[in-house]
Amino acid sequence: MTTSDMTYARYLALDDLLSAQHPVSAEHDELLFIVIHQTKELWLKQIVAELHEAKAMVRAGDLVPAYKILARVSRIQAVMTLSWDVLATMTPVDYTRFRGVLGTSSGFQSDQFRTVEYLLGLKDEGFVRFQEDRPHAAAAMEQALDQPSLWDDAIAALAAAGFDLPLGVLERDWRQPYRPSTAVEDGWLAVYRDPDRYWPLYQLAEKLVDIDDATATWRHKHVTTVERIIGFKQGTGGTAGVGYLSSTLPKRAFPELWSLRTRL
Repeated sequence: MTTSDMTYARYLALDDLLSAQHPVSAEHDELLFIVIHQTKELWLKQIVAELHEAKAMVRAGDLVPAYKILARVSRIQAVMTLSWDVLATMTPVDYTRFRGVLGTSSGFQSDQFRTVEYLLGLKDEGFVRFQEDRPHAAAAMEQALDQPSLWDDAIAALAAAGFDLPLGVLERDWRQPYRPSTAVEDGWLAVYRDPDRYWPLYQLAEKLVDIDDATATWRHKHVTTVERIIGFKQGTGGTAGVGYLSSTLPKRAFPELWSLRTRL
């Protein structure tokens, strides 16, 4: 196809995109439920792409260009959080009318959401098992598990700036959950106490906090929206619903950037 044949619909594959919604019930609100979750997955696809780009920049020591990418991620997260307000226009009665058609499906199974968590540094290989019927999704998750996270890359940048960090932090099994390090916190604390000297690292840290902050806001809004719609009933797919979601609220991908603030 030449550029002269290109149209808005062809460029965006609108016919494919707009034919991808298949409500199972005859209930009006099921379409809203599908569109919101499909939109979320599109934004997650973009976040995954942005995080891969940011990680490459940080690993190469190009911290300043990474700021724009990381700022974009937190803005996308803000848009995703706003979508919960749209979903909340659906009442408990509206949802109950079609909830049964969801079967065992659950957002808990989103491979892209877990890939984002892995790329940020929240590693838990147990979620890969939900992609047994989707090898390409499982492969993307495995790749993110096997490589250093964005937080690992940031810590490597801290070491490259001359901070003495233990080898166990810089070279470890990347599939394992990250354990906070006093030495890492001390290093970032020094950055925060002298931002003029370490401005690139200081700005990187603040961009990372923006992402963690936005993630926490998204999680909190998710909890309140689910509680508003289904209360404390069990979630689809056998999850604990609000109970499980509430347990994720304290998660932080960049823990030392939060704990150091008490010491400033």
